[in-house]
Amino acid sequence: MAVSLTLEHYSEILGHLYQGPIESVPWNTFLDGLKDLLASKYATFILRPPSHLVDGLTISTAGSSQEVTASYHQHFYRLDPFVDLPNRQVVSLTEFVSVNDWLSSEFYKNFMEPSDVFHVLGADINTQDGAQCRIRISRGRSDPPFSQDEKDLLTLFLPHLERAVILHMRLNRMESERNLYAGAVDQMAVGTILLDSDGKVLQMNRVAEQLVQEKDGVRLVNEGLQVGTPRDSQQFRQLVKQALLSQKSGNPSVVEAMRVQRPSGRADLGVVVRSVPPGEWSEGKQFPAVAIFISDPEQESSAPQEVVRALFDLTPAETQLALLLANGLTLDEASEELGISRNTARAHLRSTFSKTGVTRQTMLVRLILRSVATLG
Repeated sequence: MAVSLTLEHYSEILGHLYQGPIESVPWNTFLDGLKDLLASKYATFILRPPSHLVDGLTISTAGSSQEVTASYHQHFYRLDPFVDLPNRQVVSLTEFVSVNDWLSSEFYKNFMEPSDVFHVLGADINTQDGAQCRIRISRGRSDPPFSQDEKDLLTLFLPHLERAVILHMRLNRMESERNLYAGAVDQMAVGTILLDSDGKVLQMNRVAEQLVQEKDGVRLVNEGLQVGTPRDSQQFRQLVKQALLSQKSGNPSVVEAMRVQRPSGRADLGVVVRSVPPGEWSEGKQFPAVAIFISDPEQESSAPQEVVRALFDLTPAETQLALLLANGLTLDEASEELGISRNTARAHLRSTFSKTGVTRQTMLVRLILRSVATLG
């Protein structure tokens, strides 16, 4: 089948390909365009092939049901004869499997034929970073087989698809690392807010969002932050201004701190303002320029009991007592909270001292709060 592809159309599809890594469903638009270009029934991209060790990750064009994809991942992938193709080489099914073997295979009769898939064009991409991807273009039995021109056309996109996959992997890795570190900061009950080069809020973590929603010392006004009293806000704006000037001039990171009063009368918030050094090739306004860290003395430690118990070899009762003390309760308040006598609480505390090697209650609190338990 002859394929007509103008430079403008090729550029459009190529743009969708490189847009793929940041789409909510990666490469969905590109696959739709490729399906139409090759007059095919389905276009499928297997980003991670299924195996007995890992679940598969597949993106398909409209018309391919989730049930069909799930059945392939769970069972039929084991029977698929059209796998392990030569790397970065477009191959048609009939070049890889004889027509008779294809028609008599359990894979075709039980999986492909019910979806009216007969002609398949495919390529495997194995990157140096370990990615193993497969792209498959399919047609029904009554459709014409794929021509050499169509194979050549798909070949044009392969090197670009490989580069886009590498970009996707790196973006995904950075996102995973960001989520890991953000989760660790959340566990430590520290609010983090990132401002752009205009001082407007770019991003907040869960703790900061909660503080902003409470409107008790921190408020969001016209995409900017207001804190505490008018005097606090004036000081805060000055600190942000200094951090922005430092960031724009490329000077070493400026770190400033202040306390913020809360209208409710609750304990003051602690605020740290620091500039974020720009990347070597940073451009535009949508990148972090200033980081705000907010601590709330009334936030309780979120260290999981099981993690504390395992770290310090404590009993359940000792763990509960230690966490209550770490959250600022006195021994009397903790014993009342647990419904035990003061003498029992003191016995638990002595045992905890012995196991952790500390001799004072303040040392125990510091030990727990500075341990990895809060990251559990």
